[in-house]
Amino acid sequence: MIGTYLAVVAVCVSSLAIGQAALALCGARRWSWLAPAVGLALVCAFCWATVRMPGHGVVSALVILALTIVAAIYLRGRVEGGGEALRVGLPVALGALLATALPFAVEGHFGILGTGFNPDMSQHLLATDRLAQGVGSPLLHQGYPLGPHSVVVALDKGLGIGIVQGFDGLTVAAAIVAPLTALAAFSDQPWWRRTAAALLVGLPYLVASYFAQGAFKEVIQALFVLAFVLALRESTRAWRDLTLRYVPAALIAVGSVYVYSFPGLIWLAAIAVIWAIAEWATAKHASPAGDTAAGDPHSGGLRRSPSTWGRAAVTGPAGLRALSLALLVFLVGALPELGRMIDFHGFETFDPNGPGLGNLFGQISPFTALGIWPSGDFRLSPGSGAAPALAYFAGAAFAALLFVYGLIVCGRRRETTVLAGIVAVGLLYLAARVGGTPYTSAKALEVAAPLATLAILLPLSRRPVALLYVAAAGVCSLLAFANAPIGPTSYSPALTGLRPLLAGGSTLVLAPDSLLADEQGDRYIAWELRGGRVCIEPASGAGGRPPTGIRFFVTSGTSRAPFRRLSFRRQAGPYAVWERRGAIAGPSPCPLIAVRQARQGP
Repeated sequence: MIGTYLAVVAVCVSSLAIGQAALALCGARRWSWLAPAVGLALVCAFCWATVRMPGHGVVSALVILALTIVAAIYLRGRVEGGGEALRVGLPVALGALLATALPFAVEGHFGILGTGFNPDMSQHLLATDRLAQGVGSPLLHQGYPLGPHSVVVALDKGLGIGIVQGFDGLTVAAAIVAPLTALAAFSDQPWWRRTAAALLVGLPYLVASYFAQGAFKEVIQALFVLAFVLALRESTRAWRDLTLRYVPAALIAVGSVYVYSFPGLIWLAAIAVIWAIAEWATAKHASPAGDTAAGDPHSGGLRRSPSTWGRAAVTGPAGLRALSLALLVFLVGALPELGRMIDFHGFETFDPNGPGLGNLFGQISPFTALGIWPSGDFRLSPGSGAAPALAYFAGAAFAALLFVYGLIVCGRRRETTVLAGIVAVGLLYLAARVGGTPYTSAKALEVAAPLATLAILLPLSRRPVALLYVAAAGVCSLLAFANAPIGPTSYSPALTGLRPLLAGGSTLVLAPDSLLADEQGDRYIAWELRGGRVCIEPASGAGGRPPTGIRFFVTSGTSRAPFRRLSFRRQAGPYAVWERRGAIAGPSPCPLIAVRQARQGP
């Protein structure tokens, strides 16, 4: 617990300080809730840039520490509204912290998030362990984006907390930064309304569900897409007079490259193009008096006169100069990853004939993105869980009506950035649904969920009907958090390293009873030893003659042979491998743990 929350504090503090300093360098003089998202993007980029230097993460930890200290010193006396920001942000941060603590509280321990839902975390743990040792891994050689992994290495080397706690801390920190970022859209609301709205926009049902799977990349990417939209929104509001007003969005895009590689840029590029077209059309037809926004109480007091449009619009010399500077910043930050992005194009996820379902049972309903889906497992069809199917349909219909109404109101208020974001993520979901796999289309829905919730709550946050939506959608998000399985508390790559040896015969793994009973150990071990015939049983059942048909026996934390007639074969980290002496009688009783079977889970 201490290691996990130490990592949370480290990531949040560094992201807040570095992000706000970056905004101050762009000319912003007031505190902005886009700072933590910009800071997290920069932390991922800087850690990846330095993690392969001598020390294998020590340099990364020192660089982030130095940047945080320098940023804090630079911000002193340069930023207004710090005290107000603390008063506004503290309830949101505490709410997110409590929500993300639910999985650990329900399971009664800290450990690997999502082991029973999605065993992919094992690959990330292995890649991070190898990265910390300065050696290669399959993910590294395939061009897989390893920005978050390098942050975990820096946490491990800098704080000595372990990579399991590092991943937990990074995932929790991203889930705290997301609702803090959403505050940028609700800063003019009463405290209880903005707190509830920000929490729900930052942690809608699908984001909470992917958090429950330990899918840290998707949680961070959904945050970056939301932050990118709100950064573009601020470029025509609080930052409309700044020459570098588009640079914060560019920095978020740089972070997306190191978290999600080129697929992350597809979302951001689509949003930017649609937004630029909408802004150009809106600026062209704006009334001379600027009355489109002046009379709207929800416009944030923005009066768009012809001179203001000249400064804020994406066309014209000033706008093109601002866009060019932002593009230059993005290219400088992202070009070092170009070769790896090209390599990543061949990753198995992008193969339509590859593992299309992943850990899913079928296509995910698009209504899950609207937030009201009363199931602890988003993969289940309506009626398959505790709630009747009618509850799903009623909730989906209610949320859909609010969503359509929200789009209409956003159109009237000329919320071009929000609408551009909705159109972009909607089109990309349709493309993934038609031309991709259920696995990729589900991720597209998860990334779209914060924007869908924003489109519902931004126009409705002052209306009573919003309270009903917040209550229903909030319960669904909490249900997803509470249903998250928590796996082992520690990780060793030694079990994965035994796969070549154990592939030559059936294997019985004798695991600690607590690992199997309380920590989803059977799922974890099956994924670690995928590709062979594996049985998994409690260590307390060992003794006497070895079962027939099994050649290898793996034990943990013991130097004694679990059965008679075994010889010691190999020690691998905390695991000991024993081999049967003599001939192996009888067929193997152990099932084949195929790679795809282990990936899909139960």
